[in-house]
Formats: sequence, C-alpha cells, structure tokens
Amino acid sequence: MKVLIVYYSMYGHVQRLAEAVAAGVREVAGAEAVLRRVPETLPGEVLEKMGATLAQEKQASVPICTMEELGQADAVIFGTPTRFGNMCGQMRQFLDATGQLWVSGALIGKVGSVFTASATQHGGQESTILSFHTTLLHQGMVIVGLPYSFQGQMSMDEITGCSPYGASTIAGGKGERLPSDNELAGARFQGRHVATIAAKLSG
Repeated sequence: MKVLIVYYSMYGHVQRLAEAVAAGVREVAGAEAVLRRVPETLPGEVLEKMGATLAQEKQASVPICTMEELGQADAVIFGTPTRFGNMCGQMRQFLDATGQLWVSGALIGKVGSVFTASATQHGGQESTILSFHTTLLHQGMVIVGLPYSFQGQMSMDEITGCSPYGASTIAGGKGERLPSDNELAGARFQGRHVATIAAKLSG
C-alpha cells in the first residue's frame, strides 16, 4: 500500500512536518511512505531575495510528483504553507493540473489528508486545510483529519499548532521557529492514522 506525501515548503517547515508524516506512515505494517514535492513556480532570483535558496537546495533530492504517481497512490497526504488563509500558489497550480485524474475518477475513494504551516498562531491554519478539502471532495476523496485521540492538540501548556483538521506548525514572523516536538508528534500521528484507514479501505 502506497501513501504519497505531496508538499510544498519554501523555508523547510512544511518539509519537516512531511518527514514526520512519513515516519508515521511507516509505523503501519505494509505501508510505504513516498515523499514528493510540487513544482516551484517562482524564479531563482526571487527565491534568493526571499532567503529561501538554502531550504530549496535541501529539498532538491525529493522528486517532483507526477500525475501518474498521484493516481496510483492508495492515499495522499498534502502539505502546504498558508498564504492568506489558503494554500500556496505552487500547490494550487499543481492541483489545477489534475483535470485528467478528475475525468477518469482516479482519486475517487482514496484517502486524502492535509497539513500546513503559518507564520503566526492565528494565521489561517484551519481555513487553509478546510479550503483544501474542497478540492479533495471534488476529486471524490475520503477526507481524514487529526482526531482528538492525538492528545497533543488538547495541550494548554504551550503555544502549538495542530487541530482536528490536520497537523500544523507555527513558523514565526521571520521563519525562526521550527516545528515543536508536539507538532511533529501530531504529524506522525496523522501519517499513521491515514495509513491505518487507507489499509482498511484498500483491504
């Protein structure tokens, strides 16, 4: 059973969550976690001005996702940074190219899930995931979130991401905050949870 983790990460925060999601997937017997990026749409000089060059170089070994891979996966977990309470443009452009998968119904009945990152605590994490769900529903996917059995989202002793909609992290205004242990635990839980449900559906 193949679980595809498809993400975009400008500064590396979403990538760290993606790696934790993959670790969670691998905890389920027979589940294969496959990490893939969506294509970059910004020119190199713009990324350099934004201070994102190093993070992009660290992700260079992760292959770009193809439509064929997307259609063959048993589950897809998407990761995107928040842009004004919605997914980033790179992810939107990737999803807008999935028309043939929609026509053929290739994603119908497959598990879909989303995780995200924002600069601030109330920077649109929940609206980003919820608005992402609209696309997954149009593709006929079965949406899975992050249930309250992940106790970390009930914590009151720290500022932290994660909600019933999916794992998330808070990056800070300048991207200085890395995902916390609790946020990474939420991402691992989500990966394991998605893979467990996908195994039941595919079985």
